[in-house]
Amino acid sequence: MAEMKQRRTELAGSGITIRAPARLHLGFLDLNGSLGRRFGSIGLAVSEPVTELTVARAPEFSSAGEESERALRLVMRLADALGLPGSYHVSVARAIPAHAGLGSGTQLALSIGYGLARLNNHGIPTRELGELVERGARSAIGMAAFESGGFVIDGGKGPSDHAPPVLARHSFPASWRILLVMDPSSVGVHGDREKTAFAALPEFSDAAAGHLSRLILMRLLPGLVESDLATFGAALTEIQHIVGSHFAPAQGGSPWSSPEVGRICARLADAGATGIGQSSWGPTGFAFVESEAVAKRLYSSLVEDVKRHGLHLSVVSGRNSGAVAEFN
Repeated sequence: MAEMKQRRTELAGSGITIRAPARLHLGFLDLNGSLGRRFGSIGLAVSEPVTELTVARAPEFSSAGEESERALRLVMRLADALGLPGSYHVSVARAIPAHAGLGSGTQLALSIGYGLARLNNHGIPTRELGELVERGARSAIGMAAFESGGFVIDGGKGPSDHAPPVLARHSFPASWRILLVMDPSSVGVHGDREKTAFAALPEFSDAAAGHLSRLILMRLLPGLVESDLATFGAALTEIQHIVGSHFAPAQGGSPWSSPEVGRICARLADAGATGIGQSSWGPTGFAFVESEAVAKRLYSSLVEDVKRHGLHLSVVSGRNSGAVAEFN
């Protein structure tokens, strides 16, 4: 992975620590699929939260820390799929919250897979690692976030079994900030429920898919490249409204899987934030502002209300680099 930073001691030890960024799923390009490709995702790597774990050789397969059961299943599966000798221990120091719309499963799997590969001098591309554990079935933005960070658009799922191709990657403006609204008491649709929900969604019109694509190409991307938050935010809010309305039947009739998160995001919009929406199936919501100072002001004005309702509010930035690995 050419863009992944690595720091090695003179003689690499038996373990490697990987820190991988969360990602926001900001919407889709085409939920119609009449052109032969479906979905097409918009994503952004963010500075927090992160998954941080260590993979090390061990007498037997084992795991510890957050998401330890999930980590154990993954390390055993990946070691077998890669044909690696020996056994391994995974210690998870920090984990992106599961089923919160932040790409936790992809980052956990890629971190473990990358650690195993590096320990065994096995050069396997991120895309192939993800496909080994059935990541990238609809989106490749998590893989792109792991590999290089930044703002990413993928080309959707085509007729092959491969993950979607990454079409565009651009650095996110360093001064912009994102307020994340999280609901620890709620989880987004996932697993078999997600498959059922996608199958039951109403037909998405060709006209709506065309409008989304035009919004992305002619407003969202130019706003990003020119660091024009007003244009970027207005386009993203409209994209989220269209996509959220389509997914509402699977979320109790609302574009928000957590009504309380939706309420706080509406207040952020009233206070001047833009680019309002929900990441993937949620429950994490987001709002964009032009600077750290504005983010801190909005945070201070809402944080007590957020806490009273059992939510969590944080200020993060876009992350323009991927995962970082360090041999122990």
